[in-house]
Amino acid sequence: MHAKFTETELAFQQQVRQFMRENYTPELARKIRNPDTFREGMIEWQKALDSQGWAANGWPVEHGGCDWSATEKSIYINEMAMAGAPDVVPMGIKMVAPVLYSYGSDKQKERFLPPTKSSDIWWCQGYSEPGAGSDLAALQTRAVRDGDDYIVNGTKIWTTYAQHADWIFCLVRTGTEGKPQEGISFLLIDMTAPGVTVSPIISIDDEHHLNEVSFTDVRVPVENRIGEENMGWTYAKALLTYERTALSGVGFCLRTLQRIRHYASQENNGGRPLMEDPDFQARLAEVEMDVMSLEYLELRVLNTVDKGGAPGMESSLLKLKGTECQQAVQSLQWDVAAAFGGVLPDEADTDDIGHDFGNAARREYMFGRASTIYGGSNEVQRNIIAKFALGL
Repeated sequence: MHAKFTETELAFQQQVRQFMRENYTPELARKIRNPDTFREGMIEWQKALDSQGWAANGWPVEHGGCDWSATEKSIYINEMAMAGAPDVVPMGIKMVAPVLYSYGSDKQKERFLPPTKSSDIWWCQGYSEPGAGSDLAALQTRAVRDGDDYIVNGTKIWTTYAQHADWIFCLVRTGTEGKPQEGISFLLIDMTAPGVTVSPIISIDDEHHLNEVSFTDVRVPVENRIGEENMGWTYAKALLTYERTALSGVGFCLRTLQRIRHYASQENNGGRPLMEDPDFQARLAEVEMDVMSLEYLELRVLNTVDKGGAPGMESSLLKLKGTECQQAVQSLQWDVAAAFGGVLPDEADTDDIGHDFGNAARREYMFGRASTIYGGSNEVQRNIIAKFALGL
């Protein structure tokens, strides 16, 4: 891995850019931004990625992944972000799929991996509960064995895109002896099963991303359990390392900083550009240095994975620093938009000052307040880092 790209890597970069130009059209972008057509647009986009062979690029090659180097992975992530294109919805391809191909049975892999990759199955995650968030081992959703089924009762919360999902992967309590972590199992549950109820939670950005999912005497075949009974905590920890690695947001930060520089160079309300203000320059430079450090940390982690390793404690570092960088960038973008009076939503599809930029700044700032909480709060990540890196 080098700071300068090779000719092969530059050619790959151009290939990614061309694909983005040809496939992530303005019409598709509008479809994805509209809550009423979001699912339809994302399926269209993910199928385009799958046709190119890129949807599940992080999977092992034998399951349909890409034989990319760490640098190529970084190029792909950043070029997608710079094009303004969304990544795949992570719950299926990036979260449950690694658990399936690592711990699932051959029958489960055959049943779930291909339609997950092709976006014919959408997943949501059932981890957090009203009384079990950061302390996930306190979960109380119960699964009681009844012949060839489990009977599941309980509630999950903050379930992203549950209103669109076909399946949910859940941590459930199947045992009560020993440590709390020792009685947890990992189940795959059909969202259309009798007894599954989805209730919307409207978040601070006034949009419907989140849900509460309730289970009332839901029958789940035992064959839908991943691995051994009461071993779900082991599989969940493996999943969380992949989730946290995916939360670094380097590409988003780089693209947003580019937009900030563009708008900060414009006159605002007849005044001088923000880029001429020394305090703003210092603040921008500090954020850009933090993002540069984050980018190199991400490359190190990708390089470890590239050599056959797994993201361990480093995933906590990426999640911690990445979400803090995202919030710093979002705050800076909000302030730049506010200088133009553009912090309120607008129906315009253009990217004029005070319209699309201001709307994006508002939405991203509001939604980004949660980034240091989901995927394991940053306080939890600091404890993990202290334990594994410092031996505390």
